[in-house]
Amino acid sequence: MENVTLNVNGMSCGHCVKAIEGSVGELKGVEKVFVDLENAKVTVQFDAEGVSLEKIKETIDDQGYDIE
Repeated sequence: MENVTLNVNGMSCGHCVKAIEGSVGELKGVEKVFVDLENAKVTVQFDAEGVSLEKIKETIDDQGYDIE
C-alpha cells in the first residue's frame, strides 16, 4: 500500500471535498482519500498495482482542480 499527499489548488468548500473524495475514492485500488481543505492537500492511500498515481492525478484534474 502506498500513501501520497498532493498539493491541490482550487478547493474551497465542502462540495470540493465531496467531488474529490467521491471521484478518487471510486478508482479501483484506492483505499482511502482524505482532503485537507485548510492546507490544500489531498492524501491518498492506494495499491499501485490497482491504480497509478498518474490516474489519481488525472481524476483530480478532471474535477477541475490544479495539482502542484
